[in-house]
Order: sequence, then C-alpha cells, then structure tokens
Amino acid sequence: MSSAAPAVKTPPRETRTGEAETLISVRGLSNSFGDQVVHEGLDLEVKRGEILGVVGGSGSGKSVMLRSIIGLQVPDAGEVEVFGETMLDREEGDLQRVRRRWGVLFQGAALFSTLTVAENVEVPLREFYPRLGAKLRDEIAAYKIVMSGLPAEAAPKYPAELSGGMRKRAGIARALALDPELLFLDEPTAGLDPIGAAAFDQLILELRDRLGLTVLLITHDLDTLYAICDRVAVIADKKIIAVGSIEELLELDHEWIQEYFRGPRGRAAEEAAEEAASEEAPHEETAAPQPAAKVEESKGKV
Repeated sequence: MSSAAPAVKTPPRETRTGEAETLISVRGLSNSFGDQVVHEGLDLEVKRGEILGVVGGSGSGKSVMLRSIIGLQVPDAGEVEVFGETMLDREEGDLQRVRRRWGVLFQGAALFSTLTVAENVEVPLREFYPRLGAKLRDEIAAYKIVMSGLPAEAAPKYPAELSGGMRKRAGIARALALDPELLFLDEPTAGLDPIGAAAFDQLILELRDRLGLTVLLITHDLDTLYAICDRVAVIADKKIIAVGSIEELLELDHEWIQEYFRGPRGRAAEEAAEEAASEEAPHEETAAPQPAAKVEESKGKV
C-alpha cells in the first residue's frame, strides 16, 4: 500500500434531486431465535458512496442484521431492498443477479483453508461466471490480490501461512473479485494490532474513493469509526436508535451512546483523530505543487 498522505473522504454521490441515492433500505426488520427477540422494527438506509459503520453492544444483533441483508438469515418480518430490488421471497436466479454486485468480508476473513489465496479469490468467479477461462481467472485473481495490498508472492500461499492482517487482505481481494459496487465488512479490524488496523482502515478508504464503492461495516473499533466512517448507525433496544456523524451522535442523551463514545477508549480515539487532522492541515497548506505526471502517478497507487 502507498505511504503517501492519507486519502481524503469524499461525500456520498448525489442524485439529480440533490440527495444521495439509497443503495440499501431496511424497514421493519424483525429477527428472533426462539423466545429471544433480536430485532423488532429495525430501519436502516445506506447511501451510495458512503462508508456507514454499525455499532452496538454485544448481542445487539449487528451481524444478524448483516446476514439478513445478504440473505443468510431469513427475518421474521420486514423488508430488505438492495439496489432498489427486494431481497426477500425472490427466485434464486434473481438473487444471484443482485449478489454479483456486492462483495462480503466475513468476520475472521472466512477463507477456505484448503485453497490457496488465489483459489480463494477465484471462488466467486467460478460461482457466478463458470464459463470463464482458467487463464483469465488467474489474471483477475492476481490483480485483486495486489489491489488488496498483498504481495504477488502471496497468491500460492494457504491461509495458515499468512498473518492475521494478510488473511484480512486476502478476504478483501476475494470480496473485490466481481468488481462490486457494494462491500459488506463484518468486524474488519478485529484481531489486528493498532498499526495493522490503521493500515487496513486506510486501504478501505482508498478502495472506496478509487473504485466508487459503498461500504457497510460492522465494527466495535472506535478508531475505525473516526478514521473512515461518514455516518454511524447505533443498534440498541432491538432497533437502530440513531444514525449520523459521530459529532451528531454525541449530542444525543442516550446512556449507551454516551458511555461508548465518551468512555476512555472513545476519548482516546477522538483525541487521536484530532491529532491526525491537525498534523495533516499544515502539510496540505505548505506542500509544494507536484508536476502533473507525479500527481497522476500517486493517484494510481493503492
């Protein structure tokens, strides 16, 4: 990954009406497991081009909500639309047509242990484009592996031969295999050290900005929320209780939100974000202009 200055977050794309297009719409979602009610009337919208983080306490149903959106969990009630198409009670062929437009990084990367990194990246290609030739599959896999920040030499390695951070990047390479418009990330920085987590956050931000992606991520990492998320949705009391920037959430008088963002870890993340912003501002003002060729070169790095 490039060591250049951090990428600048861009706002969600707007429609002709001046409002950002809704890419994911969840309305009245209800999920339960026996007598345990996880969601009750949950609503959420994700706008095109944004990075939306979802937070909540342990057992609040963050991953269950994600699984409901991508079709791995059938909800008790509610509506789920992605790209303007309903995801519930659809023929499998119709769902496949929508699913090829997104990529998923599951918690822990969820790589197939008996497949190499390259073979893992090729799994979506084999599923959605079975007639694709082996040579082209290999070329696509190699390109996605490098795009994820892994060295080309990682392609023939097995997951057990990789570090935790490298496995995450291999998972991202697989999620990008079909050139998706939308990325779902479940706890993408869990288990990484602070340096590795920061580098992974930067990768997600750069990929979003360079590829025009929309990102929905489940996380508990406060540094991630401050560093790359345009908005944050909070799950509590079996539903989304608030969605907005961190500054907007801090204005709300809700016990969990205040404890989460105003606690020791929250204050440390806020201070780190403010320090990073103050360090970047003078650099942007005093940096000498680059020749056009150099600017274009730096923009092409991931």
